[in-house]
Amino acid sequence: MRWRTVPRRKSLYWAMANPVPNPRKNLLLAALPATELKRLRPHLRPVHMDLGHVLYEPGRHLDHVYFPTDSIVSLLYVMEDGSSAEIAVVGDEGVVGISLFMGGETTPSRAVVQSAGNFFQLPGQALKTEFGRGGAMQHLLLRYTQALITQMAQTAVCNRHHSVDQQLCRWLLLSLDRLHGDELVMTQELIANMLGVRREGVTEAAGKLQDAGVIRYRRGHIKVLDRDHLEGLSCECYAVVKKETDRLLPYLHRQ
Repeated sequence: MRWRTVPRRKSLYWAMANPVPNPRKNLLLAALPATELKRLRPHLRPVHMDLGHVLYEPGRHLDHVYFPTDSIVSLLYVMEDGSSAEIAVVGDEGVVGISLFMGGETTPSRAVVQSAGNFFQLPGQALKTEFGRGGAMQHLLLRYTQALITQMAQTAVCNRHHSVDQQLCRWLLLSLDRLHGDELVMTQELIANMLGVRREGVTEAAGKLQDAGVIRYRRGHIKVLDRDHLEGLSCECYAVVKKETDRLLPYLHRQ
């Protein structure tokens, strides 16, 4: 068998058009020592998922965990009548599927892609094996889980005690932190489903932000024009979550 030599220019073009995915684009994976990441690399599979893709459903056995690199996943609690509300968001700071290493294997929540993008998929057994070694992976995952629990608890408090206007500001800020940009692709109907409120409430709240020059909304695209003002309009819930996340996950500032 003879190997066909690819011209250098064509090879370079192919490499630029098909870059090798880098696990370190997920900040949790990037925080691992080189030896631990090396053990995981053969098991990490890059995948792309579109908006609305469901990673797992309530009660289903989890076979994999997912490390987002440039995407966001919403964790939703689904009621018997089909209605739902978001309990947390996960981006490149963490992992989706904590039940696998916490020993539960299943979860009552649904995980849905909120912002399309790329992930690294890791088989559950590979994760549990590394977690069982008791090294850096275990330490990071436990701290991340504590930060996620804080976000869930604060979201419950926010949904109970704060206005739709404040909830929308909190949600926008948490999402932007995980995208590292100033624009989201999201319809008002989807935001309403995430927050568990009426669409009319989100439309009114978004209109106020747009009139104040804080955001610009057009055809499912939300661009934040004045983040400082947005933080000022948000309730204390965003600051509580961010402070605890920064305390528990200092690796977020390494990039």
